[in-house]
Amino acid sequence: MRINKIKKMMTEGKPVINGWLQVPSTASAETMSQQGWDSLTIDMQHGLVDYTNALPMLQTISASEVTPLARVNWNEPGQIMKILDAGSYGIICPMVSNKQQAENFVQACMYPPNGYRSYGPVRGLIYGGPDYAKHADTELLKFAMIETKEALEKLDEIMSVEGVDGIYVGPADLSLAIGEEPGFDRPEGTKAYDQILRILDHAKKNNIFAGIHNGSPEYAMKMVDKGFNFVTISSDQRIMGLGAKNIIEKIKGTKTQEVSKAY
Repeated sequence: MRINKIKKMMTEGKPVINGWLQVPSTASAETMSQQGWDSLTIDMQHGLVDYTNALPMLQTISASEVTPLARVNWNEPGQIMKILDAGSYGIICPMVSNKQQAENFVQACMYPPNGYRSYGPVRGLIYGGPDYAKHADTELLKFAMIETKEALEKLDEIMSVEGVDGIYVGPADLSLAIGEEPGFDRPEGTKAYDQILRILDHAKKNNIFAGIHNGSPEYAMKMVDKGFNFVTISSDQRIMGLGAKNIIEKIKGTKTQEVSKAY
C-alpha cells in the first residue's frame, strides 16, 4: 500500500503544512496541489463540496505528491466509509465530544475485527494499491475534532481511544463553546488560547498527533513551535478572496470590507 507520507512525517517529528479546499472545483484542487502543501483537506462540512465534487477533486490531487484528506460533515459512518473508499488518506471528524463518539468514528474507519468499515474500497485500491485492505487501518489518519464544551471536559477519555491518531482543534467552534467570539488565531490571554494549549498538552500526554486550523502562516508557525504536528492555513476560498482584496486596495487606495473570519 502507498505509504501515508504525512503520517510518516509526523512520526519523525516533522510538521505537516496542510491546505484546505472549500471550492468544489478540480481547477482549484489542481492549482493548490502544485503549491507545495504536504496535504490538502477537502472540506465537506463548511465548504461547498459534496461527494460528487470530492471524487474528481481526489483524482486531481492524486496527480501530485500531496496527501489527500477530507473533513466530513458529521460523525456518520456511511459518509466516512464512502470518502475513504474514494481514496481519502485520512478523515477529520467534527464535533467528537466523548469516548463513545470517538470509538464510533474510529470503528467506521477500520475494517473488522478492529472496526465495522464495510469492504469495497473501489478507488482506494487504485490510489492505495492492491494490498490496501491489509494496511488501511494503520495507514489512514483519523483526526477527532475537539471543539465542544463536553470534549474539553473529556480530553483524556477521547484521546485514549485506540485508533485515534490525533486531534484537530477547531478554534471557531471552540471559542463559541467557552463563550468567546468565533475566529482563528486566538490571541494570548484569551480563554480559547489557554484551552488550545491545554488540548495540546493532553495530546502530548496521550502520545497522539495534534492539529489546528489557523488564519495566517505566522500563527501556524507559532503553533508548530508550541508543538502542533499538523497546521492548516486559511483555505482556497479565503486565499483567493484575500489576494483579490489586496490587489484592489493597492490599485484603488481604499479599504474594502474585511473577509469573513469563518473557514
